[in-house]
Amino acid sequence: MGILKKIINYIAKASIPTYKFENNRLCFKLKNNDFYEYPVEDYDIKTRHDPYIIHAYTLKTKELFLEYIKDDQNTQWNGQALSLYEGFIKDKLKIKELTLLEKKEIDNYLFKIYEVDESFIIHIIYIFSSSSNTIIIDAKGDLYKNLRQKLENEYKYKYEEKQKGEINFDISLVKENNLGGYFGYQND
Repeated sequence: MGILKKIINYIAKASIPTYKFENNRLCFKLKNNDFYEYPVEDYDIKTRHDPYIIHAYTLKTKELFLEYIKDDQNTQWNGQALSLYEGFIKDKLKIKELTLLEKKEIDNYLFKIYEVDESFIIHIIYIFSSSSNTIIIDAKGDLYKNLRQKLENEYKYKYEEKQKGEINFDISLVKENNLGGYFGYQND
């Protein structure tokens, strides 16, 4: 009976989503299966559609931009999702240079800080699972810093003095997939 209980607990833990948006809060799963909740106010959310995607949306606030993509089991990305997204952002926002300042992978999270055209920094949080990808661009770094410290107690944020960017764009990788060919059905 003990082994069966362990298997059921393992399956239950694996089925808990890493990220969810509910009740005006971004909720992020921590190592102990608790959630860190980050409130969002005055947001604009748009559902995005593509035949290869089950569910997708963008969420924009004054300080955050998020794109959530839950793909079909037969969908195949034409590259690594975050790399495609970084190239997409660079192209759409006419960025000449993205200089990586910090990078850390923790469980299903990848944290990155970039300097943009030697003038300001942006924070990227990438959350991945077998069927979904969530990309968050955090202009001020508040969510980035707090979530990273919840996942890694000894983390010290060292970019307080750096110029921060602003979130003022309306782009979507899902919306642009027809032109960009970022993902499609896998060939059998």
